[in-house]
Amino acid sequence: MRIAILIGNGYGMGGTIRTVVNLAHALGTHHDVEIVSLVQQHEQPFFELPAGVGMRNLVPSRSWPARPAQGWPDRVLERIPSPHLPRAEARGRGALFNVRTERALRRYLSATDADVVIGTRPGLNLLLARWAPRSVLRIGQEHVHFSHHSGDTRGAIQRWYPRLDGLTVLTEADRRDYAAALRPESGWLTTMPNPLPPGDYPRSRLENPIVGAVSRITPIKQFPKLLEAFGKATRDRPDWQLRIYGRGQSLPQVRRAILDLGLHNQVALMGPTADVFGELAKCSVVGVSSRAEGFGMSIVEAFAVGVPVVSFDCPHGPAEIITHDHNGLLVANQDVSALAAGLAQLMENTERRRRMGAAARATSVHYSPDVIADRWDAYLRQRITARHGQLRVSS
Repeated sequence: MRIAILIGNGYGMGGTIRTVVNLAHALGTHHDVEIVSLVQQHEQPFFELPAGVGMRNLVPSRSWPARPAQGWPDRVLERIPSPHLPRAEARGRGALFNVRTERALRRYLSATDADVVIGTRPGLNLLLARWAPRSVLRIGQEHVHFSHHSGDTRGAIQRWYPRLDGLTVLTEADRRDYAAALRPESGWLTTMPNPLPPGDYPRSRLENPIVGAVSRITPIKQFPKLLEAFGKATRDRPDWQLRIYGRGQSLPQVRRAILDLGLHNQVALMGPTADVFGELAKCSVVGVSSRAEGFGMSIVEAFAVGVPVVSFDCPHGPAEIITHDHNGLLVANQDVSALAAGLAQLMENTERRRRMGAAARATSVHYSPDVIADRWDAYLRQRITARHGQLRVSS
């Protein structure tokens, strides 16, 4: 099958981009896969693309200095928010959706030779539902829990998503809530976790006194709470360090919290890394302090290198990945003292870390690219059969 995966900006380093590249890796072993980026904000993608997977951009961004010269019509069109999307998508952070990008996407969808087009956020899914021809299998992918969308976005989802040929969500909690909102036919909606990338992952020795955290540094990740918990856990363990990998809008608040808590000698802001597994393998524990998680890819990545995770039991992903006291610890949601106690337990007990690390590595097999690719294959063929009655796409 020819599969196109639509993404807002495939050239950055965010979690959705990383998981889209991983998905392209997984599906690309059996299918012809292309990533289609609505905008291009850098000359080259941050993440290395899989062999045989191309990246097509529809609109070079004005923020990329090497962009082709733009005429005044393009500049004007980019200033007009998309008239076909809810305000949260058309005017949200990043402002990917405007009249120019919308027209470019519509032209692409009208001419694509893909058998399957997968959208990866509400704006793309909504436009896919409106404009993709019936010759294309139209699959939406949701990375956000239904209740976390704005009211107008939820309304648009309920109106337009039923025109899609299927929808995948990341967790069982998501599946239940989207099912309640959309009341789909059997088989239309499914849970599809994000896959790991292929490869042999390094394995942590679980001996370094390092706690790791990998994420965009945004308010929902609540890094000041992780810093506070780490400070409490290391009062009698000054040899332990916290390494934070990522960048984002909350970086100034995180720097201030490090100084306010007196942790400048124990906390390192490492910036973004393309070698997530190599850096996580240097850690012995990973901490997660999010207010909410769409899935929890950093948890799965830590598991892949055999590192146990201590996380708030926040909605909705961690509890579906972490089995408490088996491959990590789930602590009371938003209880900083409980998070500190969980970190301290694993810091002080090497054998417990090793037991949980082995279980974590075993758990990560469920998210291997082969396993997730097989799940996608079965789902796509089931949806094709549901629509056509029999398989009528190129293989």
